[in-house]
Amino acid sequence: MKTESYKITGMSCAACSARVEKALKRRKGIKSVNVNLATNSMTVEYDPSIIQSPLIIQYVKDAGYKAFLHSDLTNDQKRALEIKEYKNLFYRFVISAIFSAPLFLLMFVHMSSAGHYLNKPIFLYLQLAFATIVQFGAGSAFYIGAYKSIKNKSLNMDVLVALGTTAAYLFSVYNIIVFLASERQGAVDLYFESSAVIITLVFLGKFLEHRTKSRTSDALKQLLSFQAKSARVITDEGIEIEIPIDNIKKGDIILAKPGEKIAVDGEIISGHASLDESMLTGESLPADKGEGDQVYGGTINLSGAIKYRAQKVGKDTVFSKIIELVEQAQGKKAPIQKIADKVSGVFVPIVLLIAVITFVITISLLDFASALIHLVSVMVIACPCALGLATPTAIMVGTGSAARRGILFKGGDVLERAHNINIIAFDKTGTITEGKPQVKEVVFINQDKEHVLDIILSCEKQSEHPLAQALVSYAQDQGARYIEPERFVSRTGRGIQAKIDGVEVLAGNIRLMEENGVDIKDYKHYAQKGGTAVYLSKDGQLTAVFLITDTIKKNAKAAMQELKDKGIKTVMLTGDTAHAAAMTAAEVGITDYIAEVLPDQKEERIRKLKQGGNVVAMVGDGVNDAPSLASADIGFVMSTGTDVAIEAGDITLMRGDLKKVADALFISQKTITKIKQNLFWAFIYNVIGIPLAAFGILNPMIAGAAMALSSVSVVTNSLLLKRQIEQKR
Repeated sequence: MKTESYKITGMSCAACSARVEKALKRRKGIKSVNVNLATNSMTVEYDPSIIQSPLIIQYVKDAGYKAFLHSDLTNDQKRALEIKEYKNLFYRFVISAIFSAPLFLLMFVHMSSAGHYLNKPIFLYLQLAFATIVQFGAGSAFYIGAYKSIKNKSLNMDVLVALGTTAAYLFSVYNIIVFLASERQGAVDLYFESSAVIITLVFLGKFLEHRTKSRTSDALKQLLSFQAKSARVITDEGIEIEIPIDNIKKGDIILAKPGEKIAVDGEIISGHASLDESMLTGESLPADKGEGDQVYGGTINLSGAIKYRAQKVGKDTVFSKIIELVEQAQGKKAPIQKIADKVSGVFVPIVLLIAVITFVITISLLDFASALIHLVSVMVIACPCALGLATPTAIMVGTGSAARRGILFKGGDVLERAHNINIIAFDKTGTITEGKPQVKEVVFINQDKEHVLDIILSCEKQSEHPLAQALVSYAQDQGARYIEPERFVSRTGRGIQAKIDGVEVLAGNIRLMEENGVDIKDYKHYAQKGGTAVYLSKDGQLTAVFLITDTIKKNAKAAMQELKDKGIKTVMLTGDTAHAAAMTAAEVGITDYIAEVLPDQKEERIRKLKQGGNVVAMVGDGVNDAPSLASADIGFVMSTGTDVAIEAGDITLMRGDLKKVADALFISQKTITKIKQNLFWAFIYNVIGIPLAAFGILNPMIAGAAMALSSVSVVTNSLLLKRQIEQKR
């Protein structure tokens, strides 16, 4: 299966997004479709052997909209599409307002003692002309949208606005014709101001909605602003040339001076600099970098000139992956949105039915004019836009603000599930501890020290485990010599087994030694000294013991306390010894811990913790913890910014700061609260507004204003979430 994102233009309400989804879901080869009204985007998961992007774009076009593959659009092109839609709304609103204003003012003249002057043909024709320009000029967008909607056997907001305003317009035209034909005196009942002002208010609402919606993606726009536009590349001849970052290739040598942005991911080959990596990790303190260190696109060189070799360009950079992840998260729906989707799917037909019933009842009790006014009011106030915006706008603000703090949610569904977490299990090494262990003590047992160090270097260099790296670093510092192993086997959760220089070697924990009959009884106590003991044997004889310690992360204890204050139970799972686990747990304030567990056993422990309806999260490094991360309801992956391990977990923490776990839960809780508030207001507008309109308490113009305000209020409420998150920081 393949997943792609598209930009959609032409959508006006939740019914539109529902129609696009419906049009694609019935197509063969498409597994899932998510259309986001707030971002005007669509995510499609499909089988490329059955269907391709051009056909998907055509299906969207057949549904009455335009689709553009995100990967085919530059940021400037995306912005151009937004500006075009923005200008279109603005121009239509201005035209409507210019010609609606005289009609609105004439309404008051009609109600005054001078109203009879307006019954002269010249004034009637003038009102007709102004109303026609608004109705079929600026308002043509509603007729086009309504036609496409009906053509595709669905009903949207355009249908309601087109029917309601057309009824008022045509009734006014009819009254003019009758009045002029009969040559009678007296007042003429005209409703041009109602139809014209309604159209103007709808455009005003859509215009304001577009502006406020654009602010919900401010966090993502801020991230995008970090991207460099160009870079200073050094040619083979040593000449500096400035080129767009899209033209940078792997292997290019790039010069970054103080104040400039790093263009792509690479490795420093000369120079030293202090880099601001806050956009990547959320860490405000600058990082000192020198030869051999990695640099990442989007970070800022604060001081010092460096030359670096491009290693990852385009979509492969860490920055691009972060942007892609945030965009995908904002495009995925939260389960709570299903409520709004179901309501939106049947909303317009129900409103039309209510409007007809209102008309029939009112005309039997009053007169045709009153019945028409009630019908128009019901149609106009009942717009499902607010329902369609309630969830995605809040998710956009929540995920975008989280990304600015180095917290990457995989989707709206993840953000919703996170607020229900009541148990969090933590890996120890690299999660609670720094993951950079060091050899603290070494005991050599009747063996040549130099040869032992050669052996430990040669076997451990084959492993990427943090403990192995500590041993390699220590041996190299002591001047050890590397010998190519004749055989090497990794024993998961125990250590390694190898044959080096004709010697059978074991290096690992007590369990590995005992399973292979190595006598370590006189040295078992090293496993109780507060670190991790690695035993080395040659041909079945114990030859050395290495005591390795790791430091606790500085915010680990504060993070555990914050989670405890939230009523969340914390558990530590580690493959380390019981004694080492106990010491670490006590130091950070965790009372429940399980030691000496293998990766598959961690996954089993997670399943047990989930019993009884508990919602369990797992926090790990995304490598050995992959099974348990997948088994947990929510998997947190700790990242240092060197790799965005988005496939391993549901939430990626771009810094090693455990307090980010609590921050993620806070953002989740506040976002869900905001979504519920939005849905409440979206529903309440219609629950209260429709009956008021049906009973004639709201006239069409007030109904139009209320409809416009409903969407704007929902989006504005979502924007308040950003302030709450900022205050938490």
